[in-house]
Amino acid sequence: MRPRTLFRLALAGTRTDLARVALTALSAALATLAGLAALTVLAIRKPPGDAWTQSEQYSNALLREPGLRGGTAFALLLLTVPVLALAGQCARLGAPARDRRLAALRLAGATPGQVTRVAMAETGLASLLGTLVGLALYLVGHRLLHRPDAQGQLPLPTDVYPAAAGALAVVLGLPVIAAVATALLLRRVTTTPFGVVRRVRTRGPWPWPGLLIIVGLAAFAAFRPVIFWYDRRHAAPPPWLLPTLLVGGGLVAMIGVVSGTGWISHTTGRLLHRHARRPAVLLAARRLMADPWMGSRTFAALLAALIFGAGAAVMSAWFEARQAAYAAGQRRFDELVGQPGVPSGEQEDFYLRTMDLVHTSVVVALVIAALGLLVAVSESVVSRRRAYAALVATGVPRGVIGRSIAWQALVPAVPAILIALAVGTLLVFGLFGRTVRDGGSTYGSCEGGPEVCDNPVTAAQHTREIVVPAVERVVHVPVGLLALYGAGALAAVLVTVGVGLLFLRPSTETTELRTA
Repeated sequence: MRPRTLFRLALAGTRTDLARVALTALSAALATLAGLAALTVLAIRKPPGDAWTQSEQYSNALLREPGLRGGTAFALLLLTVPVLALAGQCARLGAPARDRRLAALRLAGATPGQVTRVAMAETGLASLLGTLVGLALYLVGHRLLHRPDAQGQLPLPTDVYPAAAGALAVVLGLPVIAAVATALLLRRVTTTPFGVVRRVRTRGPWPWPGLLIIVGLAAFAAFRPVIFWYDRRHAAPPPWLLPTLLVGGGLVAMIGVVSGTGWISHTTGRLLHRHARRPAVLLAARRLMADPWMGSRTFAALLAALIFGAGAAVMSAWFEARQAAYAAGQRRFDELVGQPGVPSGEQEDFYLRTMDLVHTSVVVALVIAALGLLVAVSESVVSRRRAYAALVATGVPRGVIGRSIAWQALVPAVPAILIALAVGTLLVFGLFGRTVRDGGSTYGSCEGGPEVCDNPVTAAQHTREIVVPAVERVVHVPVGLLALYGAGALAAVLVTVGVGLLFLRPSTETTELRTA
């Protein structure tokens, strides 16, 4: 198949296919912006001096301090997780019509490999279009946002550009990853001239994701003991060990939560099927048992954002406890010495303001995840319109079908949301602990005039030791903020289900029995 023919077949389709291409391109553009922003932060040049020399050309401390740029770039990269999940949901839009089009290609003489390449080219071209648009938006925004203030400082790193190799890897790498992911997803799909056959697993999911969650929590809990173990031996840990514990443990725990939704769906479906009596609940139970992995696919981005949000909430509570412990320790020091000490709380206030930005990024991630959830629910209703139309034709009210769709979404969502919030909370508590300690130091105070204290011989005779007792503060669980994140996620599920039900009436017309 010639490349020109391949591209023409990849761009062919109905309005649904055009909508899928547009949404995939939008997701790729958002991911490109996040990736280029992270690379721009990492491209900030270090000024001459020691490791703590700051870049004074920026007004934002997140960019000015070298030690904070890595975390800022990592937070920007985390925003790509819900965006890529949104792209995965958009790729499933209009799947039945695309299956019929691919089957028609097989009927016209295309081989299975050629059909797979057509699907890969469709996703890759849409992603490439999105990455090019994202690159153009980045370049335009880079020029428009270059506005120094009265002191000549910049709010954003618009004076540097990312490395050409890194930018090229983002712009071209995302389409390649999307095309390869499409090929991997089509491994269990056989396109025949008479339709598309999918090989699915019929047995229920195993509860092995719980083991992944335990491994992720153990990796975070082992972070401080590993540091103490090497400190006692006056050695430094290997450079790969600590990042592996954090990044690897977080990813393993996140995979466990997302994949565990399949086990939750199957288990709750069995319980509902055994004990429920109403038709809507029974329909939802059978659907949950038939396709338990739909919850993992649908709620992946939402659960990942909730894990990150719960961890950010606990981090804010930890900084507040540290600020309280520092203030209490400073007051005790002032009482013992009898003179005011250094003003406290400025550094902690900075970290709290930084966490406010993190919470804002979590809200943005939840909104993006809600968009992906909306696409998934709408696509589910449209793709099963023939089954729903058959139910309506046999006398099942549309209200029963609508309530079954709501049950099918809410039953796995509620426990999955609670588990995600719990895992995010336990990860940070395992990393930093439940208590914050300040003080516990010994200071020397010279009691006398300058003529006494300035002389080393007499100063030693008039110096007394002041022991400042340690102050501990318990890091409280931020129940309010966690409940707010959970309620927001549940509201997003309810809203997306409500919007998806708008497609129910046109999808259950009796004419769908002939056209679907």
